[in-house]
Amino acid sequence: MKRPRIPFLGAQTASSAKGFDAAVFAAPHGTPYRGIDNRVHAATADALRKSLAGDSEFAQSWDFDFGAPLLGSKGFRVADLGDLATKPKDGTGNRKLIAGCTQAVLAAGAVPLMIGGDDSVPIPFIAAFADKGPLTILQIDAHIDWRGERRGERMGFSSTMRRASEMAHVTAIVQVGGRGIGSAREGEVRDAQGWGAKLVTARDVHERGIGIALEHVQDGSRCLITLDLDALDISMMPAVAYPTPGGLTYTQVTGLIHGVASKAQIIGFDMIEFVPKRDVDGRAAFTAARIFWNVIGALANSR
Repeated sequence: MKRPRIPFLGAQTASSAKGFDAAVFAAPHGTPYRGIDNRVHAATADALRKSLAGDSEFAQSWDFDFGAPLLGSKGFRVADLGDLATKPKDGTGNRKLIAGCTQAVLAAGAVPLMIGGDDSVPIPFIAAFADKGPLTILQIDAHIDWRGERRGERMGFSSTMRRASEMAHVTAIVQVGGRGIGSAREGEVRDAQGWGAKLVTARDVHERGIGIALEHVQDGSRCLITLDLDALDISMMPAVAYPTPGGLTYTQVTGLIHGVASKAQIIGFDMIEFVPKRDVDGRAAFTAARIFWNVIGALANSR
């Protein structure tokens, strides 16, 4: 594990999640596809940490995103464990590192918060919650990721929700933000619907509000949120692999997070797909980091 030079805002650098309520860690690489470079996410976690460094003196200030100080008033403690030593081409090894770290955080009684690389890293992350079911997954993403395989690989970023649907502890999947085209074909869409996944498009949210998605999250359920930043509109999040117009706003995404926190228990969160070299002025990193900050705040203030 590589220690962070700057811990995520509100967190303390630590080697273990023991004694903490939540723990941040990064997984720069997941399971690669042949011919697709997954090294573009290597500096993601540091970019997000750095973007909030200037606000470090305001960590106890009132935050209007959730109507309270970031860490609440009950002594919520967050660890930043640093970056896993993943390797671009070692899918098997990377999955083992991600699952192992997630399990260690859960064993310590903390909530795992992962800053990922591409959308393959949530597969071992979700798998690590095997004894925490029944589990609802809220996926906020422009794509549904239901391919059985792509380029001969079953564990890549086009198959994340398909693999999740095969896990016994995953009993509900709500997918929000779909738009444009991706690797899914008609068959994958029908498979997702046939399994019981609730598909809520970005257009649905724009026209009917975030309640159209939150109504599918049962009261009192245990929920893992996986956020692919390409769910956000290209105007505010150009720093992703496949930016697309018509996406969700910052307010809609944070509203979904707080909406889940108000009716269910968030037991894990991952954020993926940020590409630092496409962030020309740092605003996309700040936006992404603020969303991550909202998750911490939602956890701290829902205790």
